[in-house]
Amino acid sequence: MPIKDDIIKIARIRKRLKSRDIVNAFKISRQYAFVLINSLVLEGKLLKVGSTNKAFYILPELASQSGIFPNKIIKRFRNKNISEHEIQENIIEQYPILKQFPENIENIFTYAFSEMLNNAIEHSQSKDIEVEVSVVNRKLSFVVNDFGIGVFRNVMKKRKLKNELEAIQDILKGKMTTMPKSHSGEGIFFTSKAADVFTLESFGYLLIINNQTKDVFVRNPPALKRGTKVKFNITLNSPRHLKEVFQRFENEETDRGFSKTEIKVKLYSTRGVYVSRSQARRLTANLDKFTSITLDFEDVPMVGQAFADEVFRVFQNKYPHIKIQPVNMNEAVKLMVGRVAKR
Repeated sequence: MPIKDDIIKIARIRKRLKSRDIVNAFKISRQYAFVLINSLVLEGKLLKVGSTNKAFYILPELASQSGIFPNKIIKRFRNKNISEHEIQENIIEQYPILKQFPENIENIFTYAFSEMLNNAIEHSQSKDIEVEVSVVNRKLSFVVNDFGIGVFRNVMKKRKLKNELEAIQDILKGKMTTMPKSHSGEGIFFTSKAADVFTLESFGYLLIINNQTKDVFVRNPPALKRGTKVKFNITLNSPRHLKEVFQRFENEETDRGFSKTEIKVKLYSTRGVYVSRSQARRLTANLDKFTSITLDFEDVPMVGQAFADEVFRVFQNKYPHIKIQPVNMNEAVKLMVGRVAKR
């Protein structure tokens, strides 16, 4: 519609646009001006700032530049009778720049933020929860921070594991939940795959998943974080689509939904040596839930005969329907895996 194109041109010149500017420029009724402007707002071509007679409109690309909207929004609330959906809507309403994302980024943000906030609400037992959402230098970030029992400790206690590191290992596999009756255990797994960089910090452990470098790290930060802090970021020009993230871990042949997983073998030893059968059993624990498993041996210098035997013979014979695909093996690892596979 030509008149709408002209409105955009006027908005670019005037910076801030009011409905009366449109009435005067095109000699149209106030009602028709509202119809045109609201249409442009719904299309995401204009942002509305303020309400009633003080409202004005601005181009999305000029909003943050002009200082009208802050670079971030921070909220803290009581964890009582709240829902992630209502909080997310409230943040978007107060931070309209979130409405201007490409569709793929909007879908990823909606999913990831609601999943991580729901985890804090339902699992953390924290009295208060703090959230932060920011858009800086074409990068979207959010933080969900609670002060409760801690994600790694919670998993460790509920699953009767030896330590937080074992809890991290189980979380990375996917399909891990402390509330199986009401949760599928997919939230952290898929959120971590949808981000450029995703981190979980809790009581002395920091899990870093960097999908840009395709690596996973576990660190021990100097400051002790009580509760759980989730950080998520993604560039606004990322080509990643949420649907493709899900499809990557689906088995098209069996149509079983989430049935594939990827394991970084290097996370199953603190000394870089992978020789024992017990290490292999820890690695394969609960992997019978999947039909396809990729074992990534990057940065693994060697594996012992007992380790390889437990994974590629014992576990494989017990679950012959599961496909195990080892990748990034050096010659030493490849030799040991090959010897066991021939048995």
